[in-house]
Amino acid sequence: MFGLLRPCAHGAQKYGIDTTEWRAHLCGLCLGLRDGHGQLARATTNKDALVLSMLTEAQSGAAPRTTAAPCPLRGMRRASVATADSPGVQLATTASLLLAAAKIRDHVDDGEVAALARGPLAKAATRWAREARAGAARIGLDVEPLVAALDAQVQLEQEVKELVAVGGSSAAAPRAGGFVPELLAVSSHWQSAMAPSADPLDRLTAPTQLCASAFFAHTAVLADRPANVEALREAGWQFGRIAHLADAVADYDGDLSGGSFNPLASTGTTISEAYDLLRQSNSRLRAAIAAAELSRVPTVRWMLLDPLTSVLRRIGNGLGTFAAHTCSVSRDSAGLPHAEVRPHMHRTGHRPPTRRPGLGGSLALILGGYCTGYACCADHTQPCTGERKDAWIKNCDCSNCDCGEFDCSCCNCGDCGCCNCDCSCDC
Repeated sequence: MFGLLRPCAHGAQKYGIDTTEWRAHLCGLCLGLRDGHGQLARATTNKDALVLSMLTEAQSGAAPRTTAAPCPLRGMRRASVATADSPGVQLATTASLLLAAAKIRDHVDDGEVAALARGPLAKAATRWAREARAGAARIGLDVEPLVAALDAQVQLEQEVKELVAVGGSSAAAPRAGGFVPELLAVSSHWQSAMAPSADPLDRLTAPTQLCASAFFAHTAVLADRPANVEALREAGWQFGRIAHLADAVADYDGDLSGGSFNPLASTGTTISEAYDLLRQSNSRLRAAIAAAELSRVPTVRWMLLDPLTSVLRRIGNGLGTFAAHTCSVSRDSAGLPHAEVRPHMHRTGHRPPTRRPGLGGSLALILGGYCTGYACCADHTQPCTGERKDAWIKNCDCSNCDCGEFDCSCCNCGDCGCCNCDCSCDC
């Protein structure tokens, strides 16, 4: 099970959401993979794909549930889960299979797996890609452009490696766009990323972004909300860049020491520059979600917007020296937020981001305890009992966070991540 987004249980309480809602989508996806593609397919469970199920429900208003049988990962308890045949779960299943197949092929091509495992893994990847196509056809999603874009990732990386080897310029690089079907030309984002003047890093992240944008946009199609398609396509494009760059930051030191390809190191992008790009994408994603009139939906805030803020905060806290900047909050004549400029401190430089321990949370999940893999578990006592550490309580007063949608002045949240007032700045 892999993915970027891990919603916090305290955030669910803040929004009045049952904390089992995340598990309902997770277990629904897992069971959908099992029922449709066999037990082994459950290994492709992608926590980020849960957002697709959630967005579909948030737009359609429908939340079909069924009672799942006891499972060891739920402490042998039954649970109400999203139905495997619901459109959102089918879309999430397709995304999990397709992205897992691409990830496995990438590892096999890079020689990062043992020789004896390459054949079985390649076979599994081929099967999952085939089943992703079949699943996509059932919900009316054309994944051929996405498959082609993911296949082009290898060529894109090879271009950058050749440029680094010869010390050439990005403008002189061959275009991987020639390896992609003409259908991809309908994406203005893809055209921009493949333009001769495009930044090499933009080309490297484009396949991930294209996939995310297509999946996000299709949630509006499944929910019969055509007016939301373009806004969610933009949100998905920005989410894809966040996911790709956050993974590159997390793997930066390991890739350098192990000799593996890293998009940041290969394009000469510093960690602080990557952090700026992440903040930019997060701001644009929020604007797109607001344009789709989903920014005030509690589950969207809890499962998508707040976890992304936590991702950026963790990366920011992993940067070394400080650099100040300002951001503004606007207020109107009635006293609502207006042009108020306040300084904020953000870290620049580089220090490896701290990885959150997963063992305690996993054991608690298996034993049926309070923790089910939420992002805040690293800030809880270990093993996780749901109680926060004293340091977190000292730095964060969550009782002050019941403020206006765009008013940060009433919050005293520090850097803990459990409060998120969504002010107009993107700090």
